[in-house]
Amino acid sequence: MVNDTDSVAIFSEGTFEEQILELVEFIARSLPEDDRPAYITSFKDDLKTEESQTPLEEDEDRKRAMLVRVLDEIKLLGEGNDKEIEGFFNLVFSHILVLWSVESQETKEHISKLLQAIASAPTERTSIRYRLLSNLFNAIPQTSPLRHSVYTVILELATKNDQLDILQLQRATVEKWLSEWKISQDEKAQFLKSLADAFAKAGQSSTAYEYSLSYVRTLPSNSSLAQSAAIDLVATALRLPNLFDFDSLFKLDPVIALKDHEIFSLLQVFLSGGLAELDQWQASHAGAAEKYNLSDSALENKIRLIVLATLGFNNIGQNLSYAKIAEALRVDSSKVEKWVIDVIRAGLLSGKLSQTTQSLYVVRSSVRTFEKEEWETLEKRILAWKSGLSGVLEVVNNAKRMAHVPQVPVA
Repeated sequence: MVNDTDSVAIFSEGTFEEQILELVEFIARSLPEDDRPAYITSFKDDLKTEESQTPLEEDEDRKRAMLVRVLDEIKLLGEGNDKEIEGFFNLVFSHILVLWSVESQETKEHISKLLQAIASAPTERTSIRYRLLSNLFNAIPQTSPLRHSVYTVILELATKNDQLDILQLQRATVEKWLSEWKISQDEKAQFLKSLADAFAKAGQSSTAYEYSLSYVRTLPSNSSLAQSAAIDLVATALRLPNLFDFDSLFKLDPVIALKDHEIFSLLQVFLSGGLAELDQWQASHAGAAEKYNLSDSALENKIRLIVLATLGFNNIGQNLSYAKIAEALRVDSSKVEKWVIDVIRAGLLSGKLSQTTQSLYVVRSSVRTFEKEEWETLEKRILAWKSGLSGVLEVVNNAKRMAHVPQVPVA
C-alpha cells in the first residue's frame, strides 16, 4: 500500500497566494452558500501585500501565518470527490513540509491535527483515507519520526475495519522502517506490540507471534513489562499448534529471566524433554496450564510430534519399527501410522511407511535444537556419506580402467 512513487500532486501550479485561495475555496464548500463569499474575502484581504510590505512570495513568516490559518479550518475531509480531496491534502502536506523543518515541533503539531481530521472521517470514505495517509507517509523523509506517527494511524484504521491484508505488510519492511525512523526504543517496542495485536485480532496467529518475538526482543530483560510479555510469548508458542521452534525463545533475555517461573520449566520440557517430563510438570503444577490458556491434551499431542521428530532425526536413513515408535509415543501400535502422518503433515519429518515391514524409513527430520551433540551426529553422517561416496568412486574408477585394457583377440 505504501509506495514511494504513489503520491499524486494536484493544485501544484500557481503562486503561493493562488494556491492558498484554492485551498480556501475548497474549504468554503462546507459552509452555507451565503457565507462563502465573505469567508473567502477575509482570506483575500490577509493575502494582500501593502506597498511597505515584503512580497508574500518572499516573506516566509507571512506564508506560515497564512497556512496556519488554513490549517485551523481543516476539521474534516471536506466536500468533493476523492480526486479533489486528495489534491487538497497533497498541497497542504507539501506546504507544511516546505515551510517548516520536518523535525520541528510545529510540523509535528500540524501533522497530528491533519491525522486526526483524516482518521475521524466517515467509514464510507475509508478508501480515500488510506490514499491520503499513504501519500503523507511517502512525502515525509524516510528517517523522520513522523513516518511512525502516520503509519500508526494507518494500522489503527486497517485494524478497526478488519482490512489488515490491504496493507500487504512484510516483516522485512517493518525492520527496515525501524532501522530508519529516529524514534525511541520504547516507541519501537510499542509499534511492534501494535502490529502483534493487530495480526492477533485478524486471526493471523503465526504472524502475530513473529511480531511478538520482535517486541520482546526490544524490551529490557529486568522490567516488569518484559516479564509479562515474555510469559505471554512462551504461552503463545506452546499454544500454537504448528509452532515447534522453541530454541529461538531461549535466545531472548526476557525469557531467560523467567528461569524460576513455572512456564519456563514447561518450555524446557518442549526443548529437551518428553512425555515423562511433561507428566511430571503437569503433576507438580496442577491447574497451571489453564492459567495460560493451555490444554493438557494439546500439550501432550504437541510433545508427541516433537518426540517422534527427534526419534526420526536420530535415525535418518534407517528404518524405525512401529514398535519402537509406539514405545516412544506411549501409544498402541495401531496408532503409529496416524502419528507419522501427523508429523509429516506438520513438516517435521519426511519418510516412507511400510505396512509390510511395519516400519518407517526416515528420509529427513527436524531437530529441536542444534547443540554439540547434534553437530557430532551430523559429522558422523557426513563422514559415513563421504566413505560411501569414496567407495562408489573407487568402483567407477575401476570400471573405467577395465574399459581401457586392450582386448587380446582369441585365435
